[in-house]
Amino acid sequence: MFLGLGTNEGDRVENLKMALTLINEEVGDITALSGVYETDPWGFESSNRFLNMVANVTTRLVPAALLKKTQEIEKKLGRVRSQVRFSSRSMDVDILLFGNRVINQRKLTVPHPLIPERRFVLVPLCDLIPGRIHPVLKQTFSELLIQCRDTGNVSRTEISLELPGKRKG
Repeated sequence: MFLGLGTNEGDRVENLKMALTLINEEVGDITALSGVYETDPWGFESSNRFLNMVANVTTRLVPAALLKKTQEIEKKLGRVRSQVRFSSRSMDVDILLFGNRVINQRKLTVPHPLIPERRFVLVPLCDLIPGRIHPVLKQTFSELLIQCRDTGNVSRTEISLELPGKRKG
C-alpha cells in the first residue's frame, strides 16, 4: 500500500518525520520511502512550497479503517480541514494505492484519482515502483509521468529520512 505525504506549513521536515512515526505506530510497517521533493502548490496559490514523498506501508487495516487513521494522523499534526478543496496544510496523507485493489466508495477512491495529473505524486512513486502497472489505467507509473501535463516544479531535496523502527507486536 502506498501513501502520499505532503506538507507546506510549519517545520516541514519535522512534520514528515512525525507523520512517518505515527504511520509506523498506527497503520503498519513502512517498508520503503521515496526521496523527499520540494514542489509547487497544486490547485491553489501559496508562497509556501510543499515537501512531498511517498511511503510503502504494509498494513492489516481495511481501507475504511486506513482512511480514518490517515485523517487522525493529519489532525494530530495540526491539519484543519476546510471547505476549500486545495489549500496549505501542515500534513496531508493520501491513500494512493492499496495493492491492486480498485475502490470506489463515497469517501474513498483508490487508486487516488488525481495520480496521473500530479507530478508531485508521480515522481516519488516512480522512485519506488516505476514499472508497476496502474490498476485502472493499465500503464506503468513511468509512462504516466511521461504523459503528465502538470508543469509544476518538482525538485529532489538532499533531505534523507530514515525508516522508522519495526512496530512492536
